[in-house]
Parts: sequence; C-alpha cells; structure tokens
Amino acid sequence: MIDLDDTDRAILRALQQDGGLSAAALGKLTGLTQPSAWRRVKRLEDAGIILGRQIVLDRFKLGFDVVVYLGVKLAAKGRVGLEDFERAVCAIPEVQLVQHVLGVYDYRLKVVARDLSDFERILRRRIMTLPGVGEVESNVLLSDEL
Repeated sequence: MIDLDDTDRAILRALQQDGGLSAAALGKLTGLTQPSAWRRVKRLEDAGIILGRQIVLDRFKLGFDVVVYLGVKLAAKGRVGLEDFERAVCAIPEVQLVQHVLGVYDYRLKVVARDLSDFERILRRRIMTLPGVGEVESNVLLSDEL
C-alpha cells in the first residue's frame, strides 16, 4: 500500500474518465511536467493501484440496442458445477459481464443483443443450455443515463 496525495488522486480521477490520456495531458491537468506525470502513473501501476486501461465501445454504433441483466440460479451447486458454468458462460460473446453473487441468484450476467428477438435466441440457445442452469430472471435495461 502506498500513500496517495492529492495529485495522485487527481491523476486517478482523470484516468478513470479517459484511460488513454498521455502523460503530457495528465501533466497539464495536474500541474506536473510530462516526465513527473509519467513517473507517478508508473508508480501507481507498479503498486497495483492501476490495473490496466480499458476501451469503451459504443454498443449502439455496433448494432447492440438491447442490454439485459440476468439473474441465474444454478440447479446443482458444487465446485464442478460452478466451474463448468463459468467456463461455458464466459465463452458466449454477447455476455459482457459475469458476476458470482450472494442472494436469490448465483450469478448476475450482463447480455447485449441486437434486438429482443436476438436476445430471445441467445437466451434459448445459449444461456438456457449452459451446464447447471436452473432458473433465470431477465431485466431489460430501459435507461443507463441517470
């Protein structure tokens, strides 16, 4: 664990907004020189605080107009069942997020689809045929800009 100062926090906030910012741009935002900003980012990466940078795609421009969150309850639980389910569900390209959760359901999935009929196809042919799937609840995302 390293001590973070206000400049480190400012760098982290800026990188959360845009992970592609250059050291020069970070320097301008924080009042540092480009080499100083680069050294701070490197220190944060080496400490494991910055785990990576990610690209956010515009799903609408890619033709994926529907987002559905699924609650999945497995019929049979056990280490082998969990591993088989996780391996199989992670192989489905439309599944964007897999979270093992505590509660009514065992997993929460984020699924993207072109439209509702495409989602129905994914649900019937891919999700419901996964190893161990028992019960599934679907919640269609209406708005994500709150």
